[in-house]
Amino acid sequence: MATALNKCDGMDSKLADLLLAPETASAKMKDHVAECGECRKKLEELRATMALMDRWEAPEPSPYFMTRMNAQLDEARQEPRAGWLERLRARIVYGPQMHVRPVAAMALTVVLLLGGGAYLGVSNWDQPAPAKPGQTAVVQDLQLLDNNAQVLDQLEAISGNEN
Repeated sequence: MATALNKCDGMDSKLADLLLAPETASAKMKDHVAECGECRKKLEELRATMALMDRWEAPEPSPYFMTRMNAQLDEARQEPRAGWLERLRARIVYGPQMHVRPVAAMALTVVLLLGGGAYLGVSNWDQPAPAKPGQTAVVQDLQLLDNNAQVLDQLEAISGNEN
């Protein structure tokens, strides 16, 4: 049974080929269908379906179909065009939803980056202390130099004014 299942793998498409163009089918495939009852049954079902499809006839349209269709098209042409906002809304609401996936992926990426950045403290980088109102940049620089004795020692060593 296991060997029959392995032989029958992928036979569905080959059965359709055998049904539509039997002259192009290989001898191996014809032999398999002759030996395998399940594949033979599927082929007979396909033949029965195709026979039903050949007997089916499309219904004739109503004689007034084109007249009514042209009247509806004329009415639609005479209606005022919708503004850009209404067209955009209709496209978003009734259009294909394929454009939602990239937007959702981008929004998720932004949320993850902001959340990860907040979690890691990236948004809280070491910033210099805000300036007090009324202080100039020179005063701030002097205060920073006074607070950092190592920098002062390095500056004195560079300038050569050691006391």
